[in-house]
Amino acid sequence: MPFVNGPMRLMADNTLHIEVAYALPNEQRIFELEVPADCDVEQAIKHSGVLDAYPQIDLATDKVGIFGKMCKLTASLKNKDRIEIYRKLIADPKESRRQKVEMERKKAAQDIQKANTASAKAKD
Repeated sequence: MPFVNGPMRLMADNTLHIEVAYALPNEQRIFELEVPADCDVEQAIKHSGVLDAYPQIDLATDKVGIFGKMCKLTASLKNKDRIEIYRKLIADPKESRRQKVEMERKKAAQDIQKANTASAKAKD
């Protein structure tokens, strides 16, 4: 169960209550755990069990963040942080937009050509 907004205090025994989130196109999973107060992002990920559940995660190449803001594996944690592990992009967003614009231009040119052809036939 995700955290509810509340005071950002350490647990009684100097531990932090955190979440590690990982999402696939058809599945999202959040691992809730308690870690020592001096734990960093990489240690928390390894302690969470997410690497066992999803062996395709590669911390050497996959990006991570806390609440949507990119961070390093050595970043320190605060109580109730949510660590997110980001998958690699399947397609480059810039290239996808470029291809989409190119297709729209081709379609617009074809529509103009069809309109001109229809106009020429109507005059005959």
